[in-house]
Amino acid sequence: MDALQALAAQLGIADLRGRGFLSVLITFITAGLFTWFFIPRLRAFAIQAGWADQPNERRLNKEPLPNAGGLAIYGGFLVSIIVAWALRPIAVDLVNIQVLAILLGATLLVLVGFIDDQYGLSPLSRLVVQTLAAVLLLVNDLRVDLNAIPFMPALPELINQPLSSLVTILWVVGLTNAVNLLDGVDGVVGGVAFVASFVLLATAAQFPDRAAAVVLLAGLSGAALGYLRHNFNPSRIIMGDAGSTLFGYTLAAVSLLGTLKFSAGASLLVPLIVLALPLLDTTQVVIGRLARGIRNPLRHPDKTHIHHRVLARTASARRTAVILWLVALACGAVGMSLQGLRPGAIGGTVLTAALCLFFVAYRRIRAQNLEIAREGTP
Repeated sequence: MDALQALAAQLGIADLRGRGFLSVLITFITAGLFTWFFIPRLRAFAIQAGWADQPNERRLNKEPLPNAGGLAIYGGFLVSIIVAWALRPIAVDLVNIQVLAILLGATLLVLVGFIDDQYGLSPLSRLVVQTLAAVLLLVNDLRVDLNAIPFMPALPELINQPLSSLVTILWVVGLTNAVNLLDGVDGVVGGVAFVASFVLLATAAQFPDRAAAVVLLAGLSGAALGYLRHNFNPSRIIMGDAGSTLFGYTLAAVSLLGTLKFSAGASLLVPLIVLALPLLDTTQVVIGRLARGIRNPLRHPDKTHIHHRVLARTASARRTAVILWLVALACGAVGMSLQGLRPGAIGGTVLTAALCLFFVAYRRIRAQNLEIAREGTP
């Protein structure tokens, strides 16, 4: 037991039997199990209700594919947060209000995303709702403070306040859409979102004053893993805009909650690196479309995303997902090292995340093989 505790200490876990660690573990497991076991029931209902993406030239599915996975992710996330609150209430009133603001904004985006998945909404209407969700964070004092970022000259408060508010809105709306645009190949967004939230969770857990962020990230990463069990190629369900915007918005919002602040206050540096893959993907897509003379790059989908390029080279959705998972893990390791985490904590986090991804991918492949065997049995 002493050896195990010593190993845990290297990962930043003060007490394996402590209430804090156990509540985080239970939150993670609750989210994962709820999502894992709820999706088959949701999938059956979605098929009956007609909640499905139809095949087209941009999608990989050859038949209608249920697109309500985001509801299961949201359900697992929300249930786990309720359980966590029951196990270990967050005592600081301001933090409670900020957590509720994040949950309310996420709920709004899940609802609008689901409506868009089923009936279609204009890009402008989606952008307006995303902006309102970002403003909800601002009014609850969740913002990027430009004067707290190192190496930047101090701005007069009259300029800092409106400029910080603008940067906050751009950060939240930008990351929400970046994660959404990355969703194009089975398992990519689920895996990348799991890696990002798990890495940020491990980083935030190193600091005793970030319990709220740890709880949110534990629920989010667990829900992503439970969903991925059904989404690794060949996918049985997809998350739709409801799921991808939930991941993007929540990750952006939690970074504003103080998840990864350096002592000098550069709270966005580590999330920027950990989430480099969706951010770089969106940037290169937008620049490419603008260079081709497309005035509104978000309204002209194409196959220039990173996942499309990798898929064209590998000709395998599974290999594409695994490659992008590895890229996300590498970005996570770099981000953790810049935060100053010990090599043991970085290595342990990356290894644990990789094992979790391997486990759910193995279970999906195993389930598919059993299905094929049953269908082939006379």
